[in-house]
Amino acid sequence: MKRKYPVVIISEEGASWLEKGQMWMYKNNLESIDEDAENGTLVDIISEKGKYLGTGFLSRNSHITVRILSKNPDEVFDRDFFKKRIKFAYDFRKTLEKENITNCRLIFGEADELPGLTVDRYNDILVAQISTYGMEQIKDMLYEILLEVLSEDGQDVKGIYERNDVKIRTKEGLPLEKGYWRNADLPTQTIINENGLRIHVDVENGQKTGYFLDQKSNRVLLRNMAEGKKVLDCFTHTGGFALNAAYGNALHVDAVDVSQTALDQAYENAKLNHLEERMSFIKADVFDFLETCEPGKYDIIILDPPAFTKSRRTIDHAYQGYKKINKQAMKLLGRGGYLITCSCSRFMETANFEKMLRESAKETGVTLKQVSVTQQNHDHPILWTMEETSYLKFYIFQII
Repeated sequence: MKRKYPVVIISEEGASWLEKGQMWMYKNNLESIDEDAENGTLVDIISEKGKYLGTGFLSRNSHITVRILSKNPDEVFDRDFFKKRIKFAYDFRKTLEKENITNCRLIFGEADELPGLTVDRYNDILVAQISTYGMEQIKDMLYEILLEVLSEDGQDVKGIYERNDVKIRTKEGLPLEKGYWRNADLPTQTIINENGLRIHVDVENGQKTGYFLDQKSNRVLLRNMAEGKKVLDCFTHTGGFALNAAYGNALHVDAVDVSQTALDQAYENAKLNHLEERMSFIKADVFDFLETCEPGKYDIIILDPPAFTKSRRTIDHAYQGYKKINKQAMKLLGRGGYLITCSCSRFMETANFEKMLRESAKETGVTLKQVSVTQQNHDHPILWTMEETSYLKFYIFQII
């Protein structure tokens, strides 16, 4: 069969992974590549035995050599193809996020079969992040389609802000930059409504694309159990969990973070919602703060740290970090108290995280009674054939 695109030959070991559903081809499985295949172009992946395995964008710089768009050899990768993909992703959000359609992740890369493209919506602003060379080459078309799909549904979007300041772009040979696409003269701050709470979002300087949308549904779980409780929110950042606890009529909430800037933003969010009188904002290193706390002071402790590891090389160090703060929290909570603990690192796999929790409980002399186990909000869908799309682990336990 004559190939439509330059050919990449993959090893039989690599081919076996693709046949199981993986959508990334790694450089260590590369056998050969057509010399005239330009960086970012579409290529066909062929096994050593001549079997077609998929078509995707080539990256000559990254460890991920090809990110597959489709495994259908008859696929035509034109504008209509990408519009169907984007509309399919949008319809998914309309089904599952209809109450938060102006405040959600619209495109989640590989999970939406659009590798290297992330798009979040904050009211009338879309925030886009492109992490692959191939997607960068067609971004104008992708952005035009996004605005078209939303407009066709009657959605009011004013512009697209690019948060292309993530380090992964350097691995693709792409520059780090941010700003409005096509130089739109629009604000970079807005106030979203998340399940009844008003939250200030800074798309230019905020974390990720401006806010942590992935914990949206998990924050409501805390809200529903916070009434009358004394709550400690560790690593509060701009107050997502703390605000939900206060909104759920907690007796009082202490929000701790090492960043004064984040705490200032959290306080402003509290004022936006008239919750500041039942909240305190404490600048401290969480590890140090937990050492000074009085046992039994809190009924609920939330541990939502930043990713302690962003690679497999530092897993052991991260494991000890997670273990230390979880043991500290378990010691502070009395019988009947609740521990909410999570990890946002995909490299800290579920089995390893649960092993850490079991060890922490045993060494602390407590028993964990599981209340809830969840993952990222469903606007960050998970492909069961790609473990890379699953990263957030969220646990609620009662201490007995």
